[in-house]
Amino acid sequence: MPDETPAPFTPEMLDNAKAFPESYEPYDSAAPVRHVAVVACMDARLDLFGLFGLKTGDAHLIRNAGGVVTDDVIRSLAISQRKLGTRSVVLVHHTGCGMQTFSDDELNAELQAETGYKPTWSPESFSDLEEDVRQSLRRVRSSPFLLHTDDVRGFVFQVEDGGLREVALED
Repeated sequence: MPDETPAPFTPEMLDNAKAFPESYEPYDSAAPVRHVAVVACMDARLDLFGLFGLKTGDAHLIRNAGGVVTDDVIRSLAISQRKLGTRSVVLVHHTGCGMQTFSDDELNAELQAETGYKPTWSPESFSDLEEDVRQSLRRVRSSPFLLHTDDVRGFVFQVEDGGLREVALED
């Protein structure tokens, strides 16, 4: 963890929010016009709008630590597909992911030692980037709650050079 505590960014964010209505253009629908949902890591280096040429209203963006497909991601995808018309799913992991730097057991032990409680959720850390993309692909494709599992693709974004490589389910 970093040694220096940065100044809180929240006040600046709230100042920006006050000015936002001046340039805000409402979007008519919660349903994405491109009918795609993207599941990606929350890493601040991933600019999904720039990477995929997206604009507001094009896609549902579902982000979490590692971009892993958890029960909550399946919940979001089920709602996205069943209530808002998405048909395609794009999964994006990335090189240099922090989820590769610890094990589930390590984080669970740390959290339990500090709080006295063992998490009820799994951190979903991983050591093999491509295999975790494959696991996420399998979870989406096998979910009984999702209507559309044919157009599901997984990728690794390369933070070093901005490249994107596809990961096939079976290599």
